[in-house]
Amino acid sequence: MLLILQEKATPKDVDALVQKLMWMGFDVHRTVHENKTSLSLVNSSQNEIKAEEFEKLPFVEKVLQFSHPYKLASREYQKKKTVIDINGVKIGSQELAMMVGPCSIESKDQIMECAKIVASQNVKILRGGAFKPRTSPYSFQGLGEEGLRYIREAADKYGLLVITEVMDGDQIELISKYADILQVGARNMQNFSLLKKLGKSDKAIFLKRGLSATYKDLLMSAEYLLERGNQNIMLCERGIRTFESYSRNTFDVAAIPILAKLSHLPIIADPSHGTGIRDIVPAVARASLAAGCDGMMIEMHPTPEKALSDKDQTISPKEFEELMDSLRIIGSAVNITVG
Repeated sequence: MLLILQEKATPKDVDALVQKLMWMGFDVHRTVHENKTSLSLVNSSQNEIKAEEFEKLPFVEKVLQFSHPYKLASREYQKKKTVIDINGVKIGSQELAMMVGPCSIESKDQIMECAKIVASQNVKILRGGAFKPRTSPYSFQGLGEEGLRYIREAADKYGLLVITEVMDGDQIELISKYADILQVGARNMQNFSLLKKLGKSDKAIFLKRGLSATYKDLLMSAEYLLERGNQNIMLCERGIRTFESYSRNTFDVAAIPILAKLSHLPIIADPSHGTGIRDIVPAVARASLAAGCDGMMIEMHPTPEKALSDKDQTISPKEFEELMDSLRIIGSAVNITVG
């Protein structure tokens, strides 16, 4: 159950109401969104209390009951699509939010070249990993803070935003100095201690679906972020692990319209990880746009065959240019601006 409080409720009024609800046996979680405070009530020992009784409490504007365990992420809580505005780049709007760049930042020259190519297609967000979670401990693990400096410098030169992955809570402060969007990888989707810390961050969070996560699992992870006050959350469909072994993952294109129906949060498609096959990435990218995604993450490298990580799924600059041309055609059909 969620109590939406009146705007006139002062912090002192809210504190008093929270104390009353806790005395009644509720665990109370507080969220502030658009100048209104919401109180989420969980683990109640007073289940027999009807919703109408809560409406009688001081400063309560309305009471929402949910058919799903995820509350703040649901369409029941907010019917209008969330639009995340980062320095004028609006994610969740009628313009496709493209996030393009290499899997790993390998050198200053490499990320500078990537930024130049990205900007040439009017893409606004540069992606690149500085800390890389790899299956093998012997694989390239990233340049760390040196890589962060390189990608920030490249982004600033070409007027781009930066998205990069954060792997644990100790990295949040460091990475936040350089990045505009903090990415939570598939392996960390249910790293709840990390999510709790990111929920207090003022940075936008890009939350990837876990390898075997259901829609509910993904939305419950988003709930951890929203419940702690961070409203700038986007969801990413990046493929799931199934019995199929030909592709790296099985890209769930149905997740895009389903998540859009269940949640107000922007949905981003990642056809690079979703397939793991360079030749297939453009086709799945086009399908994702037709299915209604709000943005797309694409791995692109100046020389894909020389990439230190994920080279099999990384497209070339020429393939990227051709992909953008085809996405613009589809975008015009579905009323979405692309680049």
